[in-house]
Amino acid sequence: PPETHAAAWARTRSGPAPVTDVAKLCVCDLLVAQCDVNCCCDPDCSAADFSLFTTCSVPIVTGDSRLCSQKAAIYSLDVEANPPERIFKLIDQVNPSVFCIHATNYKQAVSFSSPEMPTSENFDQLLERFGSATFSTEPDSWNMDTDAQNPFDANETYRYEYGVPIQTVDAFLRLPSPVVSSWCSDANPAGFLVNQATKCTRSVSVEKCDNIQAVSMLFYINSSILAVNITVQSVVVQSLNGMRTLLNGSDVLRLPVILDELCINIVLGVSYHITYTDAGEIIEAAASFVLGAINKEALSIQQSFEISFTQVNTKPVPLSGNPGYVVGLPIRAGFRPQGYPFPVEILFAALVLNTNKYSQLTILQSTSNQDCLAAQGARTPILFGYNMISGCKLRITAAMKCQPLTQTLLDLLKGQSFPEYVASFGNSQTQDVLDWVPITHLHTSEQRIYTTFQSSCQIPVSLEIEVKWTKYGSLVNPQARIVNVTATITTTTLKQLPSGRERTIPVTSSVVFTDISSPAEPGYKAWPTINAKLPFDFFFPFV
Repeated sequence: PPETHAAAWARTRSGPAPVTDVAKLCVCDLLVAQCDVNCCCDPDCSAADFSLFTTCSVPIVTGDSRLCSQKAAIYSLDVEANPPERIFKLIDQVNPSVFCIHATNYKQAVSFSSPEMPTSENFDQLLERFGSATFSTEPDSWNMDTDAQNPFDANETYRYEYGVPIQTVDAFLRLPSPVVSSWCSDANPAGFLVNQATKCTRSVSVEKCDNIQAVSMLFYINSSILAVNITVQSVVVQSLNGMRTLLNGSDVLRLPVILDELCINIVLGVSYHITYTDAGEIIEAAASFVLGAINKEALSIQQSFEISFTQVNTKPVPLSGNPGYVVGLPIRAGFRPQGYPFPVEILFAALVLNTNKYSQLTILQSTSNQDCLAAQGARTPILFGYNMISGCKLRITAAMKCQPLTQTLLDLLKGQSFPEYVASFGNSQTQDVLDWVPITHLHTSEQRIYTTFQSSCQIPVSLEIEVKWTKYGSLVNPQARIVNVTATITTTTLKQLPSGRERTIPVTSSVVFTDISSPAEPGYKAWPTINAKLPFDFFFPFV
């Protein structure tokens, strides 16, 4: 039966057989063409020589001790025999260590080779080989031409993991990007769930534009993603003066055409949109194009490329990381609907006066005049990893009432719709309940007293938000995960002011990010952590 894709992939990755034959390896063979005393693995020793040995100086010979499983040559002497004789055994030895190398499948690692230095003659060749965003260091001899022997089934589905290049029938989905310079390289594969946006420069000429593949729509849609065909979602035509027009028919294929001294319908931009299931299967792929024109004076064009992902049956919302938060992107937040857990539509609502349509955690935005009453409704999103502080000044008169003033200040500090939950990851989905962290609310009181009201009045004067996060996942590529959010409201006491008198008090908001995965400093309490990593040369010389 034809070999399955998984089997072909495993066979390709297995590599050649190990190059070390322990039966022919002898570390005590020091003399050339002579028998070394008590060296039981010396091929120059005869049976007569072995009969004179008293012991085997090297009783066991192995290859690399870091391998998980390997052959071992065992040497011993049978002193009860007459004359004594050498005993040789070849056994399979298992490494009990947790960290071990599964297979020595990289042939070039068993010897040191001088790297090829760039010269004017070989620079273009090296750039073609290593200039893309990803390249293979595996020897060409490993390429077993599995695509030719076992082509992918056109109807086969594939379950992707994060970052894995998206496969097409012939290769990978291309997302051109600049490499060494601003010029486009078509060797950049699009990774699953990796939102990207790139811009690069492409060399063109009017005379040859209809023969340049990279400026034609076919170049970007002629390969299907295994069982999914790439459909054209929209086509926008841009004139020479920059005016854009959306075409009515999205299924129209427009190829580059030379018209007088112009070349029209060349690709200026491509935007892919991929729809996937929670199992990692791609079920739909669409492409939107921006087509333009160039005149004979144009020697190059700038192309833009973008790819985004949406899980089926979910609303597309901007992510703040994938999966962990990215420094500088907004903290995602939301509400638990009334009656939870029924229905299941959870944790999604607009925040702060219905102006924050992307469900972000926000704080008070400072204004130029520092007037708190003028700053009502002005909010700024909290950006992950950025400690922030903002504030304003409130002018209090004797005519002000306690209860309305308190409510005004609360709305000013928290906004009219302060969220209940924060997403623990930058890509947390609304249906994943455990991926959302509840916000803890605390209240403290200051000791200072302002003489304002006849009876004492407690008013809020500051909001302090602390976001605790930790590094989650692999030590090599840790992801930022929020584990706790605390919002602390600080109040102060006011008493009555004489008629006609005024007083100004400061009102502040602040945000502090605390990395609790770091080791604790003396005098501070932190969560227990484990700092573990392999020795830097553990896999040397293997990759």
